[in-house]
Amino acid sequence: MKIERRKPLTARAGLMGVGLDTYWEQFPGLLDELMKKMEKLEQKLAANQVEVISFGMVDNAQRAFEALPKIKAADLDILFVDMLTYATSATFGAIVREMNVPVVLVALQPLSALDYEHATTYMQLCNDDLCSVPEFTGVAIRMGKTPPPLVLGMLEGDAAADAQLAEWCRVAHVLHDLRRARIGHLGHVLEAMLDMQTDPTAVTAQFGCHVVQCEADQMMPIYRSIDPAGEEVAAMKKRILDFFDTPDPVSDPLTCKLTDADLETAAVVAVTLEKYIAAKSLDGLAYYYEGEPGSPVRKLVTNFIVGNSLLTSAGFPMCGEFDIKTCLAMLIMDRLEIGGSFAEFHPVDFANDTVLVGHDGPHHLNIADRRPVIRSLKKYHGKPGSGAGVEFNIKTGPITMLSIGVKADGKFKFIIAEGESVAGPIPPTGNTNTHGKFLPDVRTFLARWVAEGPTHHFALGIGHHAETIRKVADALGIEAVIIPAGR
Repeated sequence: MKIERRKPLTARAGLMGVGLDTYWEQFPGLLDELMKKMEKLEQKLAANQVEVISFGMVDNAQRAFEALPKIKAADLDILFVDMLTYATSATFGAIVREMNVPVVLVALQPLSALDYEHATTYMQLCNDDLCSVPEFTGVAIRMGKTPPPLVLGMLEGDAAADAQLAEWCRVAHVLHDLRRARIGHLGHVLEAMLDMQTDPTAVTAQFGCHVVQCEADQMMPIYRSIDPAGEEVAAMKKRILDFFDTPDPVSDPLTCKLTDADLETAAVVAVTLEKYIAAKSLDGLAYYYEGEPGSPVRKLVTNFIVGNSLLTSAGFPMCGEFDIKTCLAMLIMDRLEIGGSFAEFHPVDFANDTVLVGHDGPHHLNIADRRPVIRSLKKYHGKPGSGAGVEFNIKTGPITMLSIGVKADGKFKFIIAEGESVAGPIPPTGNTNTHGKFLPDVRTFLARWVAEGPTHHFALGIGHHAETIRKVADALGIEAVIIPAGR
């Protein structure tokens, strides 16, 4: 089973073609042929869940200045420049100077090679996509910008080029949602976790999202209004039982088979969460709160785990221990469609050269290796309360980790690593775990990881996507470090 997204992925992608106006009278039909090339690129982009806003052909400096206000007004997340044929850098300089979103040069020529025996200047111009790329990147540098990335290949039948376009559209999905997101911040840092402290103003400055200060008491009217015997709770119970296994306990005396009382509480709280986030128009929530012992508030806030795992899997990152940085890392991974579970390091398995990675929640259930499990826990270790806990290991195969740390100067830093999720037993403790294997060996990898100053939490996703996440960091102006795999 798979949990569907609450909101579809989207982004606003600008597209402008460049050429040289002198050619149009010299070579009748060339402009029409180039515009047909551009239509094909527009179709490719639109197939990747982006809204394409086309600005047509920009073929001289005057048209560049005319296009600039329209481009800036379009509220873009990314701009693709179709290098249709040779173009002077005056068509680009004024525009790239003003851009604060990624600008990607796309050079997709129709022919894999010129038909040299029958070649003409017209044929060359139809395939001259690369010609002005060095001129454009050089001018970008002179404008104080980093050189724009290049997608180089053929217009048709080029899987590698198509994959690069798709990757940039996924980056645009991340940027679109980050700068429009409302991320709830509820409660306080778990006592003494100094690495969790995060300035909401710094979050807005770096990522663009708004941090919504939330209160546990704001949930209580919703919580009290829900009838445990009503249809909403019955439907949530069915949803939970359809998705999760509820096995007998194994070796941990803190666990037992899911009780009816814990199922009911998890269902009531899950309904409460969904109503609350809708009322507050939230796109994510980082939380930690304890409440008075024995109070309804404590029962509510200590039983988020099942509901927040369902929400996380639907594209709404829920992050425990008030860790808003990791909430953002989870959002980034989710929008890249690679998962994004809340995780930290657990015991090392020296016999198998692996380390357990996981947490007590929340988790991205869509990357589970098998049907996830719910167990009743008599206590949450290190925290108040008791109730249902979620347990599974993620899919075997490539994995990527992203931790967002804070440097001494207050700036954020991405720490990224790739490894493998390998098959192996996990402790039946009602917490999620998986065996992570990293090169060159677990000792060396962990030493390198901790030396970069990560937050002790990280988002965990499937597949190897370090370079894609680095592109996100570059677009945000954040330092990114990828832990070397084998040096």
